[in-house]
Amino acid sequence: MKHIKRREFVGMCSSGVVGAAMFKGVQSDAAAVREDPAESSVHKTFVTDREDGRFVDTAGFMHTYIKSNKPKLAFDASMEAREFPVWREKLRAKALELMAFPDIPLQPEPKRISVEQRDGYQLQRWEAYPEPHCVVPFLILLPGGASAQSPAPAVMCFPGSSGSKESLAGEPELQGWKNQWDARKRRDNRFALHYARQGMVSLAIDNPAKAEARSALRNVTEVSNSAIWAGRNYLGISVFQKTHIVKWLATQDFVDSSRMATCGLSLGSDPADIVGLLNPDLVSAVIHNDFCCNWRERSIAMSGYSSTAWHIVPGMYAWFDAPDIQAALAPRHLLFTEGGRTNQLGRIRAAYELQGALGNLKVYYYKKYANPDRRPLDDQPIPEGLSAEEYFKYANVDVSNHRFHPELAVPWLAKVFGIKTNEDR
Repeated sequence: MKHIKRREFVGMCSSGVVGAAMFKGVQSDAAAVREDPAESSVHKTFVTDREDGRFVDTAGFMHTYIKSNKPKLAFDASMEAREFPVWREKLRAKALELMAFPDIPLQPEPKRISVEQRDGYQLQRWEAYPEPHCVVPFLILLPGGASAQSPAPAVMCFPGSSGSKESLAGEPELQGWKNQWDARKRRDNRFALHYARQGMVSLAIDNPAKAEARSALRNVTEVSNSAIWAGRNYLGISVFQKTHIVKWLATQDFVDSSRMATCGLSLGSDPADIVGLLNPDLVSAVIHNDFCCNWRERSIAMSGYSSTAWHIVPGMYAWFDAPDIQAALAPRHLLFTEGGRTNQLGRIRAAYELQGALGNLKVYYYKKYANPDRRPLDDQPIPEGLSAEEYFKYANVDVSNHRFHPELAVPWLAKVFGIKTNEDR
């Protein structure tokens, strides 16, 4: 039986890839998490009493280790334009390695399960079989005007942690899956439906171990830990499944494969970025519907913030961070709908300038932080010992308004793809 090697799988695609863990201080005899006189009374930082600056406290040692070791493939804004493609390919190759894609035998093609007519589009239910033992259900919203004679742009839609493919499509949730969204978030987060109503083919897929993919026996944390122990990781599984499907989607005659995008909300934003990174010949635009965050910077500021198991890719931050992935998307189209750390966005902007493609990068902040005068902390050094609430102020995050932003993303992507929205017609 023919086998697909890991690099062959994305060889076809690599030719051209809000965690809320809270820090709690832990005391030790030789080193302590204590108030730093230079900080406010509520900021606790790692301090050692040793003259050699070493820590007996392992948490203090690791915090200092992270501060002292920058990622090996971090984007350097001082590089010359000719160096950028070489750096980008190195980062792409390392990302592919870290995603830990399996070597697998050739798998069956996705299968259509059902078709239901909706107002102006078809709702199609499909199954994909990306690797042995695995089934990945997904939905396609096919606009009435899309056909082999008139192929349409396509958008891969990835929900946040509380969302589902059904919620993206505006369909009733499957039995047992619930979220606590208010009416506005429920309406706005139907982004597969928003795109379909503008004439784009939209494909909605659950996150691993969420919604239809959840288990009655093990939760997402346990699944993520099991994946790591088995040499895989949650993000890598998510990206592998979505890469398998995006490659198939590009072959469908109703899709214009020159106009394909990935769009992720919150938990879905990381795979949106990395599927884009690993598939430069297929994905021409990426929508990152979350704030721009550098994990290393956040971990230092929050005295050891570690995030959640489903965000862990072993070794990744020794090589690069999320803004480096986003910088490597240049010169392709990239949208941020919820701003983030302005210094990190500046690094990404520098990458686009280096590629002569600054017009392909668009950044919106939350309305609360829309104007520079509403972001007084942008020019301030970020201190250590911050709580999550304090960090979000430095990151320009308005937590209560974290949602999909159709008023920003839909017209932006329509413009990128050169199509008129309903409002333009």
